[in-house]
Amino acid sequence: MSAGAFTPGRRLRLGAARVRWEVRQYFRERDTVFFTFLFPTVIFLVFAAAFSASDPVGARPDGTGGITVAAYYLPGLVAAGVVLSGVQNLGIAIAQERSDGTLKRLGGSPLPVVSYFIGKAGSVLVTAVVQLLLLLAVAHLLFDVALPDDATHWLRFAWVFLLSILMATVLGIGISGIPRTGRSASAVIVPILLVLQFVSGVYFTFTDLPTWLQDVASVFPVKWVAQGMRSAFLPEHFAAAERGGSWDLGTTAVVLVAWTVVGLVAARLTFRWVRRDG
Repeated sequence: MSAGAFTPGRRLRLGAARVRWEVRQYFRERDTVFFTFLFPTVIFLVFAAAFSASDPVGARPDGTGGITVAAYYLPGLVAAGVVLSGVQNLGIAIAQERSDGTLKRLGGSPLPVVSYFIGKAGSVLVTAVVQLLLLLAVAHLLFDVALPDDATHWLRFAWVFLLSILMATVLGIGISGIPRTGRSASAVIVPILLVLQFVSGVYFTFTDLPTWLQDVASVFPVKWVAQGMRSAFLPEHFAAAERGGSWDLGTTAVVLVAWTVVGLVAARLTFRWVRRDG
């Protein structure tokens, strides 16, 4: 049966089966589990333990409203998890599959292209959600970090998270075409994302950076994912410390949608079933 003969329902069922296969493969790769899945939680544990005796962060002039360093770092590392699960993991995985001939074999099989991408997108969503739950559990149970207690902040988190996952997934597919070989994929993709995390408010207060560096970082989506997560997890008075003095959620949505479009275009232009020399 050719791929074109599959009904939409059959394509979805094949995509769901592919999600299960992708998730199993993901957790069988020890390097991926540590450097992508566990990385945000490990870094959170290091920061939270190292600065556990520090004074509260972000207190008002009267001394109220401050939070622990652990609570302050949590939203940034939630954002890092989204970027790692989508852009980094997917970009490297697809580049390696192209290099070792996996994509060529899949391209010659009856598997519909849409089912392949459903599998990739679904695996990103599943692993990102599990990664998030682990990080939140560690933060709340081990360091007593307060989680949002109202529907407004959880709804805010939900749309930022889902839009960020969509953006990261399509960017991961798009960026997978940059490395020339699977062996070079990590060396090409990881440094780019690491630099963006450092200049986007994941590990440092964004407004402490030089203005020109803030301008550069604001072009890229990582800064807006991190800011959106802060708007969901931090007290409202922390918005005054953001650039512009507000959470600026409208701009966050626009930038994430724009980068989703960029990712879709990049994926359309760069995705190939075979290597460049194949």
